[in-house]
Amino acid sequence: MKFQTAYQLKDLAEFLGCQYVGSPDFLVSGINEIHVVEPGDLVFVDHPKYYDKALQSKATTILINKKVDCPKGKALIISDDPFRDFNKITAKHKIQIAASAQVAESAKIGSGTVIQPGASIGNEVVIGKNCFIHANVTIGAGSIIGNNVTIHPGTVLGGDAFYYKKRETGFDKLLSGGRVVIEDDVEIGANSCIDRGVTGDTTVGAGTKIDNLVQIGHDTIIGKKCLFASQVGIAGCVVIEDEVTLWGQVGVISGITIGAKAVVFAQSGVTRTLEGGKSYFGSPCDDARKKYREMAAIKSLPEIIENM
Repeated sequence: MKFQTAYQLKDLAEFLGCQYVGSPDFLVSGINEIHVVEPGDLVFVDHPKYYDKALQSKATTILINKKVDCPKGKALIISDDPFRDFNKITAKHKIQIAASAQVAESAKIGSGTVIQPGASIGNEVVIGKNCFIHANVTIGAGSIIGNNVTIHPGTVLGGDAFYYKKRETGFDKLLSGGRVVIEDDVEIGANSCIDRGVTGDTTVGAGTKIDNLVQIGHDTIIGKKCLFASQVGIAGCVVIEDEVTLWGQVGVISGITIGAKAVVFAQSGVTRTLEGGKSYFGSPCDDARKKYREMAAIKSLPEIIENM
């Protein structure tokens, strides 16, 4: 999420009621998730295990719960609760205007686009040309839809991220202030859900085709001309490169990358980064040929034991 106007470090720290380390006029231009941060961004960290990752990331301002040595060219904001204060920043910049119609007045709809009855189009949504939005589709505030996109009934774009911090009193929700971006020539099946980014964009690349009942988590980046079959579930902060195929009921853990032109067979569990151009199977998945040989070996075990 980029701010319309960059903050000076002292002003942002004052807004949060926190101390800071760095030049008072050091600029903070946005907030973002750790895997997509850029210079000018602020990222939060509240566990020593992840201090180094945050401090050495591309982010130039770190919202942190302990005063540590500040890397050269960066700034710190010291907070007793970075999670809470990150939410404060998101809430200040999130689009929160209630829509007064099924298609919000601030939405922009391209020529030739059809919106069927019952669809809900939120504030600041942009939909390109020659799209077909079926009945009962929900497109949340700030979403961007390209040209020639088809979205089938019951699908929700821009629901909040499934992102919580466990506390003694229960679970605190990390607010979602990002967007969903769907590029040109995408088709999304019925009753699928694509969550908005926490601070950045959840992106589906041009030409990708998504079946019914698919879940795509926050801040995931999907490449061009991918193919996802029914009941695929993708966690947050995943990078899926171009022309990847995920067959039915594949589950993907957060924070990993699936390389270009990889194929993952049905009911597999992806628990690590996968090299592109290969086929995978199993849970946890591995090279498909290797996995099939293992299954054949296991099948022959009773005969081997009997003959021992």
